[in-house]
Amino acid sequence: MKMLTGKGEMTVNKKIPTLSWEQIRKDWPLLTMIFLLLAMGIYYYPILPERVPSHWNIRGEVDGYSSRFFGAFGLPLMSLVFYVLMLIFPSLDPKKESYTRFARAYDVIRWSMIAIFALLHIVVLMAALGRKIDVGKVVQPAISVLFILLGNQMGRFRHNYFVGIRTPWTLANEEVWRKTHRFSGPIWVAGGIISLMGTWLSAPYNFTLMMLAICGASLVSLVYSYVAFRQITSQN
Repeated sequence: MKMLTGKGEMTVNKKIPTLSWEQIRKDWPLLTMIFLLLAMGIYYYPILPERVPSHWNIRGEVDGYSSRFFGAFGLPLMSLVFYVLMLIFPSLDPKKESYTRFARAYDVIRWSMIAIFALLHIVVLMAALGRKIDVGKVVQPAISVLFILLGNQMGRFRHNYFVGIRTPWTLANEEVWRKTHRFSGPIWVAGGIISLMGTWLSAPYNFTLMMLAICGASLVSLVYSYVAFRQITSQN
């Protein structure tokens, strides 16, 4: 929403996301999703095996197990903790006023991560129940889309201490933060698209391409933040 002032156009900012009844009421679809995950855990707990698959190697083979309790409730509880922390962080941040300037982008992060938790929970439950699941064909597209969404929102992130590309150079200089995030957004989108395309490769090449794309985009962002810092500080 925008309004006109004597100095031109001014953006009306949203409130800072906080742990409040107002925010909880607003987030009822998100909380419904989390409690549905808990309900699934309660429903399936009695029929889960004692050892539940919890980790897959680069070939999509199970190579790690957790307890039945963790398999049923670990990811739902983690999603609930994540939800609460994402409402607490802005109030703790010395730059909390920045969150009003990218509230929608912050919401994209919250919703996307909860969706990832939900998908992983379903994958774990189905694998524990003996369903044959190609984890690479399920999880990799989700992570790739998450990377694309983050890249698409990155230019909207404002200077803060909890979300975004937090390097010593972006945290030290707001202009470096702004330039780094505007530069990195398209890079992350491209990395996510490459990773998504790699989904159709056979294991372990799909996982290898995903890691190269995502780690590569992250490394480019880190290096650029240092270069931008050197350029900006040398001009002062």
